[in-house]
Amino acid sequence: MNQAARRIGRTLALVLPVVLVLSGTLAVTRVPWAAPTAESQVLTASSDNASTVAKARAPHEVLRDKLLLELQEKNPGAALTHLQEATNGRPSLAQHCMAIARALGEAARKKYGERKAQSFARPVCDTAFAAGVQSH
Repeated sequence: MNQAARRIGRTLALVLPVVLVLSGTLAVTRVPWAAPTAESQVLTASSDNASTVAKARAPHEVLRDKLLLELQEKNPGAALTHLQEATNGRPSLAQHCMAIARALGEAARKKYGERKAQSFARPVCDTAFAAGVQSH
């Protein structure tokens, strides 16, 4: 008897949340969101014009994009200086430093050419910037 009650309890614990989610989803698929004169009064889950929520980006991706923009607006030297400051301020970014510096090197080569881009090199993240400038 005790095992049967446990088995029923486990089954309900697994099935009940699924049933509740599905019933809630089905309940909101036909809700009149607009006025009666509007084209459509049905909100569908697969609507083509539904807005999507932007995913949160990782801090190193945000930093990389910010520094690439700074490189375009100012120069690679300023971007490399700020990369060094960011990795000193947030040690968790240090593991991404080489990838960011390499991306800066590639962007600098595209903007300034290989020779001039090398002149902006700084001792940030070993030689990753120089490797980015050299990559083709």
